[in-house]
Amino acid sequence: MSIESTREAQFWENEKGAVRCSLCHQQCRIRPSKRGLCAVRENQDGKLITLVYGNLIAANIDPIEKKPFFHLLPGSLAYSIATVGCNFTCLHCQNADISQLPRETGQIPGQFVPPGEVVALAKAEGCLSIAYTYSEPTIFFEYAFDVAGMARESDLRNVFVSNGYIGEEAAQKIIPVLDGINIDLKGDDQFYRKVCGAKLEPVQNNIERFWKNGVWVEVTTLIIPSYNDSEQTLMDIAEFLAGVSPDMPWHVSAFYPRHKMLDVPATGIESLRLALRIGRKAGLKYVYAGNVPGESENTSCSNCGEVLIRRQGYMILKNSLLEGRCGKCGTALPGVWSQQNS
Repeated sequence: MSIESTREAQFWENEKGAVRCSLCHQQCRIRPSKRGLCAVRENQDGKLITLVYGNLIAANIDPIEKKPFFHLLPGSLAYSIATVGCNFTCLHCQNADISQLPRETGQIPGQFVPPGEVVALAKAEGCLSIAYTYSEPTIFFEYAFDVAGMARESDLRNVFVSNGYIGEEAAQKIIPVLDGINIDLKGDDQFYRKVCGAKLEPVQNNIERFWKNGVWVEVTTLIIPSYNDSEQTLMDIAEFLAGVSPDMPWHVSAFYPRHKMLDVPATGIESLRLALRIGRKAGLKYVYAGNVPGESENTSCSNCGEVLIRRQGYMILKNSLLEGRCGKCGTALPGVWSQQNS
């Protein structure tokens, strides 16, 4: 952690020496010299300080499909960045080595990279977007917001890969510079409380908020055996998403043992196929299976059934979209297909 990475945070107020952080729905009350649940925002002399501004722990070039986004600039590259820290405590976290590190060790490793340098690197590498990912982008909000503003000026798209727990004020601030967000909808409320240290309702509210405010939303559910794989749980998720919009893509992904769930078996293909059937029955037009190449990963026209985007893993084998429309019948495919920001 460098001096450059330490600066006053946004979204807080003083409460008699303690500070109340409203950046996310954890609403942490932080006593002097202590940190919030994310472990990267600290009460220093009655002010809330972010300890991770520009303090990157990861900067990689990824296919946009890896996020996953299937209806946003398919086949393009995303410059993907993250700091350490997270506002969830998921037992199955696949990136626990960076997301949980500050909470478990108190350490905040990383290298300071100015916002403008991120944008320049993304452009130099031929990326069409910047993805704020790996850990939870909400916890490095101040930095993400500054990078996103510069990215917009350089005709780069901005996408969050998020747990969807961002606070309302912060969400409204980021919406004007955010093009897409993939939100994990992990399970029912019991799952959130037991496995993630959070609640379901704020996540659902944010899925609706971003969609209704014009941010392209895709949703991912990691299906974990005996935790969130019941027919009722999957039906509740699918029906909620269809109620927001049947055009919203739903990615159902296979779990593999991670972090504190090493004794839980990997997800079987039948669980994914059940979720696919449930999603389609609920009225969702675009339901995809993740982590299983060759299983329901193509995008077809909802009108005529023509395969418009054929995928194999993260590779695009075919893309017959014509300015966002089906090349066969002309039906518009919902998504973000242009590099230029509107």
